[in-house]
Amino acid sequence: MAAMGEKAAAMDSISRAPAPPSALNLATDTAVRGENTCPEGATEPTTTAPKKPSNNNDGGVETAEEATEPAEQDINELCKDMFEKMAIFLQGELTATCEDYKLLENMNKLTSLKYMEMKDISVNISRNLQDLNQKYASLQPYLDQINHIEEQVTALEQAAYKLDTYSKKLEAKFKKLEKR
Repeated sequence: MAAMGEKAAAMDSISRAPAPPSALNLATDTAVRGENTCPEGATEPTTTAPKKPSNNNDGGVETAEEATEPAEQDINELCKDMFEKMAIFLQGELTATCEDYKLLENMNKLTSLKYMEMKDISVNISRNLQDLNQKYASLQPYLDQINHIEEQVTALEQAAYKLDTYSKKLEAKFKKLEKR
């Protein structure tokens, strides 16, 4: 919260009055840009501690802190760590993909087995249907005879009804004649 207050105060002081242009310091300028300011015999560039904002009243301008790059060994360790983590990530992705393919393979095998079972069932049904058709064909003459007998029975029944009605009429006439 205090950092926010300092930033707000710095922004407020910048917006109130423009800062007068200052003379460029080439030594500070090259250090900020990251140029090598080492003497010719030095092996590593010298790094300076970050500058803290000064408390002098020079128009509210803050000084920039120098950006320092991490040492070469740190970069190598970070790169190595990044590659290890990337390898772990990719290994996990590839493992997940392989597991997906194994699952699909197992599903395909099970589906294939189910289709084989269904094929066997349909072959059995077809065979049984052919057997039933053959049995029906062998029974067809007997069924035809039954149908013929049924027709004859129906005709005989109708003749019996006619005979019954005729006999009732005759009986009625006979009774009529007897009464006379």
